[in-house]
Amino acid sequence: MQKIQLSVYTLLFLVLSIGILFIAREFLIPLALSTILAMLFIPICRWLELRGMHRALAAIVSVLVLVGAVGLIVFLLSWQLSGFTENMDKMKEQGLALFQQLKDWIDSRLGISPKQQEKIIEEQGNGGGGESGKMLAGFISGTFGVMVNTVLVIVYLFLFLYFRSRIKNFILKLVPRDEEGHTRKVIHQSAKVSQKYLGGLALMIVVLWILYGIGFTLIGVENAIFFAILCGILEIVPFVGNLTGTSLTAFAVLAQGGGGEKVLWVLLVYIVVQFIQTYILEPLVVGDQVNINPLFTIMVLVAGELIWGIAGMVMAIPLLGIVKIVCDNVPGLEPYGYLIGTDKKKKTRYIGKFRKTST
Repeated sequence: MQKIQLSVYTLLFLVLSIGILFIAREFLIPLALSTILAMLFIPICRWLELRGMHRALAAIVSVLVLVGAVGLIVFLLSWQLSGFTENMDKMKEQGLALFQQLKDWIDSRLGISPKQQEKIIEEQGNGGGGESGKMLAGFISGTFGVMVNTVLVIVYLFLFLYFRSRIKNFILKLVPRDEEGHTRKVIHQSAKVSQKYLGGLALMIVVLWILYGIGFTLIGVENAIFFAILCGILEIVPFVGNLTGTSLTAFAVLAQGGGGEKVLWVLLVYIVVQFIQTYILEPLVVGDQVNINPLFTIMVLVAGELIWGIAGMVMAIPLLGIVKIVCDNVPGLEPYGYLIGTDKKKKTRYIGKFRKTST
């Protein structure tokens, strides 16, 4: 009976939590993102503090490292984008030609003439005279929101790093004294999950830049480095990101005048890179720190997108990894940790064999 009550309370807590996450998303998204980033930069802060640097200065240096990394990515994209825009006229012509071919195909297959197609498009576009104004207002509002959230993440990150001891002591004060050692272990494991996942993800993105850059260059994709960087960055959104990046590259190849054969080469590069990523990079770089089975990985990505949008998809896996650690260490919640987890033994055994053969 007690187990049934606990399950009911847990379900009610889950529903209430989802409601709070959705309603307060504008407040919680920058807070959660800065929390995860703070866990990533804690080792850097500790390393600097052990060498005599004041905690505030160490936190500032960590923030500057993050800003520098993001700035480097933006510089690389803008640098490659300058060469990409030079081919825009050619791509526009090819795109119009492809669009004309699509209209001819619809005419021959479905019997809808090009004039009828243009009339349908005009009717769809005349839904209201103020649509362009609304789009412009939405763009300005979205840009301003991104800028505000960026500033908030930077400020929160600095404050979390500076006051991390106080936050940790607050959590320890919430539990009985005989549970403090166990709680410290849970806090350490939660921080380690974010550190290993985000650190491994960053390293894997760099490797993907190299792999995609080599692959796209060999098959003759114009602005190959730009699309390689784009595909690597989109990897921060699991499953969806790599498919989106490859699809954009394939469409760009068509717009550049490449035929179906070159598109097939792009897909082949994608398949080869995904094979290397799944069977070599992820086991060696990311490892099994986020021990979540594929079912709940997909479910949490979908739920994250519905609740917090793209930001929810980016943060879904490390947050669920932290939730799993809490469930594994709180009496009564172990079944939930077991449900969302997976068997470590097979993965560990595979990694061990791979490392033995490589050494």
